[in-house]
Amino acid sequence: MTPDQIQLLILSVASVAVLIALIAWLRMNAFLALLLAAMVMGLGSGMDPLAMMSAFEKGMGGTLGGIAGILGLGTILGGLLAASGGADVLAKALIGLFGPKRVHWCLMVLGLLIGLTTWFAVGLVMLVPILLTLARETKEPFLKLAIPLLAVLSIMHGVMPPHPGPVVALQALHADLGKVILWGLLAAVPVAAVSGPIFAHWAMKRVKVDAPEPPPVDPAIAARPQPSLAVTVSVLTVPILLLLTQTMAELLYEDKTHPVRQVAAVIGNPTLALGISVIFAGIAFRFTRSEALKMGEKAIAAVGMTLLVVGGGGGFKGVLEASGAATAIGAMATEAHLPPMIFGWLCAALVRVATGSATVAITTASGLVAPVVLGHPEVNPELVVVGIGCGSLFLSHLNDAGFWIVKETLGMSVAQTLRTWTVTETLVGVTGLLVAWGLDSLF
Repeated sequence: MTPDQIQLLILSVASVAVLIALIAWLRMNAFLALLLAAMVMGLGSGMDPLAMMSAFEKGMGGTLGGIAGILGLGTILGGLLAASGGADVLAKALIGLFGPKRVHWCLMVLGLLIGLTTWFAVGLVMLVPILLTLARETKEPFLKLAIPLLAVLSIMHGVMPPHPGPVVALQALHADLGKVILWGLLAAVPVAAVSGPIFAHWAMKRVKVDAPEPPPVDPAIAARPQPSLAVTVSVLTVPILLLLTQTMAELLYEDKTHPVRQVAAVIGNPTLALGISVIFAGIAFRFTRSEALKMGEKAIAAVGMTLLVVGGGGGFKGVLEASGAATAIGAMATEAHLPPMIFGWLCAALVRVATGSATVAITTASGLVAPVVLGHPEVNPELVVVGIGCGSLFLSHLNDAGFWIVKETLGMSVAQTLRTWTVTETLVGVTGLLVAWGLDSLF
């Protein structure tokens, strides 16, 4: 490595340290922290200030251009599902299928279905009333039911598109969306088993947590007739089928100019697929246009800050690339012979522990590891996305908003949350790396 590259590496470490200090210690807004960290990187490397801001804006626009619609539409779809009562319909059906003694597996399946299209916090809030009702009716230990649900929702949020982190990572690494979904689902099975039921069996003997009283049900939702199971399942299935259309067409037709592949590329576009799914959900759940509009606006209201943070991560990545730091980091990883997946996982895990944000962690890590992945065609970018996603979930603690959401919704103390949720996330991170690395070694 050249002296200039070493200097850029030192500046990269310094900019990440500034990012960590601003978010973790000074409690600064994540977007402002990303902007200031980008300034440290750009000005420290000798970039012209105007060129630096241009690189930040270009990186921000490039990131948001591909995912803003996905995030917004995915959130609206989750809001329609919650308001319709479809989640409750699914729970009752799954209880009948699995039986009361295996209800924790029922919750894992339900968490998987809901987590595919909803954010972690949204899915948790949607499913907590069902969780509390099941705990009361089955008399099973609360943690036996709660931990598997938390594990699956977390894995879906960190690994599975259309959640923000995985979408940013697959764009940065030029990964295929359908393949990320397929590999993510395959990796999620052993990861969820270890961090869910297996850990829950250990935890419920050592941590005593009583289920809180179920919250009151919204009268407007309670009075509305619930959709059928078939309708609910179809609403959840449509976006997945549409998103997988392009991948299936690529497997069946090698010619890129084939009409089927061209049509599938349009239908399988994430923004269009989710847009069609939202329209279908509104019709299938029999919402009026005014009802659907009101619920969609309510659901999307919480997305604004996340979009800003994701855009800031893209801007920071843009400055890293424009300054040459990204290339220097790739050279360092290449000379150290560090596998791209390990490198990406470590970056994501360190930023996650320091900042508490899975989105910031996966956005930052994907920008750092992109030169390594793109420079080595033999690397499987889809599995690297899965590995980085698991790293972004590692060791959730008091600086993570998700930590407090879990604590409050499940009625636990800080100590109980550290001994349950924090350990669950740590197991997700470590097991996810091992599974993704194993799959990469095999395939």
